[in-house]
Amino acid sequence: MVQQRLDLDPLARRLPEPAAAVETSAWLEPRPAEASSNAVAVESLLARLEQCFGIPQRPRSPDGLPLYPDLLDELVGTILSQNTTDHNSSRAFRALKAAFPSWEAVLAADPTELAQVIRPGGLAQLKAARIQEILAAIGERQGSLSLDFLRDLDDADALAYLLSLKGVGLKTATCVLLFGLGRDLCPVDTHVHRVANRLGLVRTRHPDDTFAQLSPRIPAGKAYSLHVNLIRLGKRICKARMPECGRCPLRHECPSALLRQR
Repeated sequence: MVQQRLDLDPLARRLPEPAAAVETSAWLEPRPAEASSNAVAVESLLARLEQCFGIPQRPRSPDGLPLYPDLLDELVGTILSQNTTDHNSSRAFRALKAAFPSWEAVLAADPTELAQVIRPGGLAQLKAARIQEILAAIGERQGSLSLDFLRDLDDADALAYLLSLKGVGLKTATCVLLFGLGRDLCPVDTHVHRVANRLGLVRTRHPDDTFAQLSPRIPAGKAYSLHVNLIRLGKRICKARMPECGRCPLRHECPSALLRQR
């Protein structure tokens, strides 16, 4: 256990707000059998994105089986990715794994030492405190530092557990389910939220609301493809400050691009 109480109030002000305690099943309503106009729009969008960027493939073993990361690796890696670039978060995660032989060692580490190790990912002291508090909570509840038991839970129960951990929001929880468990969920980060709103698929102010509105419209089995390709579009073309609408494959259907052309 951590030897001192960890003050995470500054972290709550700097990192994305975790989701409020809500009924997780409300986010996971069954997909309707009949296609609404919005569902048709999402299907068309998926096809265009896959034509442009390809169909994303999950990592696989030599015998063709999907490869999933350790669930704690995925959870901590997602926390390290907050408010930084992919390159910097990868550096921080590699440094963390090289410096500590186990999650028990991470939990027992001096917070200052841990922060120094993960410094390439930014907000190091705050993220170190969050990681140690989450590890402490998991160890206290489960008796070991493992999330493997989530594999036996359905989506709603797995989400509910992850969201009950202080500092874990909906995006982080759904990333663990999508990338760590292969579940058919589309996490909504800043890129997915921005692009979905610009395309007119949703009209929301918060990524959690985008997730709630978008999820029921995604064709079964296509959440991974949509998530990866919306991020590709958001990073390469539909950028936050200067979207390159002129070379966007969706420019003729995108209401935001049409407005910019006037």
